[in-house]
Amino acid sequence: MALSLDFLALPLLVAAALVFVSVLAGVVSTRVGFSFLLVFLLAGILAGQDGPGGLVFNDFRLSFWVGNIALAVILLDGGLRTDFDTFRTGLKPSLLLATLGVVLSAGITGAAARWLLDLSWPMALLVGAIVGSTDAAAVFALLKSSGVRLNERVAATLEIESGMNDPMAVYLTLALIGVVLAASTAGSGAGLSALEVLRSLALQFGWGGALGLGAGFAMAELLKRLGRGEDGGGGIRALLLVSGGLTVFAATTWLGGSGFLAVYAMGVIAGNRARRQVRSTLSAMDGYAWLSQAGMFLLLGLLATPSQLLPTLLPGLGVSLVLMLVARPLAVALCLVPLRFPPREIVFISWVGLRGAVPIVLAMFPLMAGVPGAQTFFNVAFVVVLTSLLLQGSTIAWSARRLGLALPEPDDLQANRLVFGDFVIDGATPMDTLCAFYGLPVPPDAPTDVATWMREELRRPAVEGDSAMLGAAELSVRALEGGRITRVGIRLG
Repeated sequence: MALSLDFLALPLLVAAALVFVSVLAGVVSTRVGFSFLLVFLLAGILAGQDGPGGLVFNDFRLSFWVGNIALAVILLDGGLRTDFDTFRTGLKPSLLLATLGVVLSAGITGAAARWLLDLSWPMALLVGAIVGSTDAAAVFALLKSSGVRLNERVAATLEIESGMNDPMAVYLTLALIGVVLAASTAGSGAGLSALEVLRSLALQFGWGGALGLGAGFAMAELLKRLGRGEDGGGGIRALLLVSGGLTVFAATTWLGGSGFLAVYAMGVIAGNRARRQVRSTLSAMDGYAWLSQAGMFLLLGLLATPSQLLPTLLPGLGVSLVLMLVARPLAVALCLVPLRFPPREIVFISWVGLRGAVPIVLAMFPLMAGVPGAQTFFNVAFVVVLTSLLLQGSTIAWSARRLGLALPEPDDLQANRLVFGDFVIDGATPMDTLCAFYGLPVPPDAPTDVATWMREELRRPAVEGDSAMLGAAELSVRALEGGRITRVGIRLG
């Protein structure tokens, strides 16, 4: 009797065909403004038990495992592409948004969930914690595919925030699961003390930061010793980076720390300290990241059962709208107004608070912990992700242009004149010379040169596209070098 390989061929045929069709549909959909990731998610739904595919898939444990691995690879890839220079403008706002911003978003959204879903306060706040953080996969992918060039402050804030806010979301989710379980077993002596909560927070950030930084330095030295990759070993080095990143992710998680923070920190350090060696791996890393995103969103789509979503569809939409239009904007404004972010940048960062795979992965925590009514959390998280990718993900380019945040490409002379004005001067030009030549009022106590005046006027680290008014003229930052303004554009009257 011949050995049948149907057990291999049929599942492989279905999986490969599903990925192929999803990628093809995604390429077409991006041309009309739809999110690439949304296509993968919808493809999984259509292939699931309520769709034409009819596949029955409810393995939450496997999905949780795959989701965490995929997020680790995506965060590693994002970290490798993050330059140290971006931390000059993005670190402080990102840290605030990744900590205080997540807590505020979770609290406001939780209050809405208590009213819309009729839940107890611990359960409602758990809903807020699950959907409270932005998603690295969605942010990295959609900013890259949006086709717009953002100024360094906005792009760095969004990317670093999405890479660093997962630890706070995981911590809040686990802590609130403990509170919910303690409440459901009242009288059994279960509970969480304040000391345990603080210890868990310290472990998440402490181990995550320490192991991530240590592994990043070690990986950078290893890559340097292996050479620059002239032998065409970019693919091998990418595999080395991925396997090393997953090792750090698993070890940090096992020790009670944040594996997400660790793998992102490792990528940032290795990518900057071994820049030449890492550059040859980025093409292969891009493939790993896209494969991770495709597999993760397809699997999460298969998990969703639209017929089970219907009872919580309207409350879930309400939670999503409160998150997008109230919780996220308030949290972003409270964090960024003290840092003197312009209003249009605050509005854009609020709108691009994309939710992706992370809320769905976090929604599996209560399911695996046996929290009563945990299916509701998964259904609400899925509705939030779907609406975020549909509404926010498909309007990134439009909103950036509408708010005047899309910078022109350096070689597009006409677009540069429209944005920066018709005249360009050196940043070292004396202020009195500039004002005399263009007939502008000389500011009282004006510094010696234009670059210094603009820096003092902005009162924040300058980035390309920043502007300030001098009489009837608008002066814009056109170029920087090492954080110093080197060229200034002038638009008159």
